[in-house]
Amino acid sequence: MIRVHHLNISRSLRVLWLLEEAGLDYEVVRHKRDTKTMRAPLALRNLHPLGKLPIVEMDGQVLAETGLIIEYILAAHAPHLAPAATDAQAHWRYRYWMHYAEGSLMPQLLLKLIAGKMGILALPIRGMVNEQVKLHLDYVEQEAGRSPWLAGDQFSAADIMMSFPLEVAVMRAGLNAQNSPHISRLLQAMQARPAYQRAVAKAADKA
Repeated sequence: MIRVHHLNISRSLRVLWLLEEAGLDYEVVRHKRDTKTMRAPLALRNLHPLGKLPIVEMDGQVLAETGLIIEYILAAHAPHLAPAATDAQAHWRYRYWMHYAEGSLMPQLLLKLIAGKMGILALPIRGMVNEQVKLHLDYVEQEAGRSPWLAGDQFSAADIMMSFPLEVAVMRAGLNAQNSPHISRLLQAMQARPAYQRAVAKAADKA
């Protein structure tokens, strides 16, 4: 049995979504953030030294890091959700977005969140942070207008990987249908997928 440790409002929804797309059976172990610190429970360090979710138990292993978990599941159970290397353009666009999501976009959104919580202490860097967030979102907006999905004409795990930072951008960075119509269309297409909706329901224990 695949066991997914899930934290409310977190990256781990992407793992549930992928498992739903792959048609795999799994168990969700739900955890809640500390209401004061908004951090994951310290007890998760018993599963992995960093105590960061998602954490997945499968095939006798404990897997951490969203990108690694997704790659593992794709290789073992859902290779059709990654464009084949024979389609070079889609393959490398796919791999780019798989890295870009956490390597480039999320750090900027995290900086914006932290700067917002620092109040006047963040004034010296707030302009730079907002400029970088806009730069990245304008870039994604342009790229999202090139094709139905991020890697091309077909839905892929790259869309799953990018879903969380784009949803964070809606919540924290003012992204909307007026200033980012292509991203908004993409997000609507993501969230309309039955597998996404099943994952959201299971994350909320409403399945």
